[in-house]
Amino acid sequence: MTTDTPARLLQLLSLLQTPREWPGGELSERLGVSRRTVRRDIDRLRELGYPVQATKGADGGYRLVAGTAMPPLVLDDEEAVAIAVGLRAGAGHAVAGVDEASVRALAKLEQVLPSRLRHRVSTLQAATTPLTSGDGASIAPETLTVMASSIAGQERLRFAYRSGDGTPSRRLTEPYRLVSTGRRWYLVAYDLDRGDWRTFRVDRVTEPFATGARFAPRELPTGNAAEFLRQSMYRRQETYTFDVTFAAPADFVAARVPAWVGVPEPIDGHSCRLRDSSSGSMEWLAVRIAMVDCDFTVREPRELVEYVRELGARLSRAGGVPQTDGA
Repeated sequence: MTTDTPARLLQLLSLLQTPREWPGGELSERLGVSRRTVRRDIDRLRELGYPVQATKGADGGYRLVAGTAMPPLVLDDEEAVAIAVGLRAGAGHAVAGVDEASVRALAKLEQVLPSRLRHRVSTLQAATTPLTSGDGASIAPETLTVMASSIAGQERLRFAYRSGDGTPSRRLTEPYRLVSTGRRWYLVAYDLDRGDWRTFRVDRVTEPFATGARFAPRELPTGNAAEFLRQSMYRRQETYTFDVTFAAPADFVAARVPAWVGVPEPIDGHSCRLRDSSSGSMEWLAVRIAMVDCDFTVREPRELVEYVRELGARLSRAGGVPQTDGA
């Protein structure tokens, strides 16, 4: 018999969270109390915000239903391990749709996981190899949870960082938000040493440490972390100008290239020219040009000319066409 009321309420809540209807008599037997006590405990759960629905009948029954707010959940060991492993897998590979809310949930869950369950989670994840799409780098979930906790607690965050060219540095920041692009995680934060807002690729972060020093959140220039990241990434991209002529009418080419590539200008009734600027991948641009399905000549930039030649040679080798000098 469970005489401790808080413990009995938790046990009752655990039973009700199983998706079924529980007869009052069965709950009474499970808890070792009278049906009257079960009814009082049900009333206490309702006062705490748990929407427990009662059904009439000879025995009567109780069911936990969806309410207007999300009350605390009670998880058994197996459920806690399953949720933690799922959140870790998604967070570690920046899967599209697994955003900062998921990382916050993981941080809360791991904060209260007993050591025996935390060990089970780590063991199971280490023995599992996820199949993910894209080329996003893997991230230690612990890195994300430290960041999410620092953001939620408004604590300054210190970490080691490696830039794109491999230069190491130590950063002291006021973390603002985590942003997932579907391929990678980014941290938007105010860099105290540089006195400005910065974005950091989380897969380049090591040794994250919440200092415990509190801060008052600053106002982000764009007001939105995702927009700030987008603008930051655009500023870092190098813009180049390209010039391509096609042996086909302008309307033919325009129908076969996406709008972001540009608008071809007619030269005559049988050819056109496409001149524009881009900050996108030069390799992808070369492929899009080759897909127009007509002869073309790349005039600039030199890097695009060279890549188109390499692409042509690669395709010729794949088709078994012998190469000659000067091709």
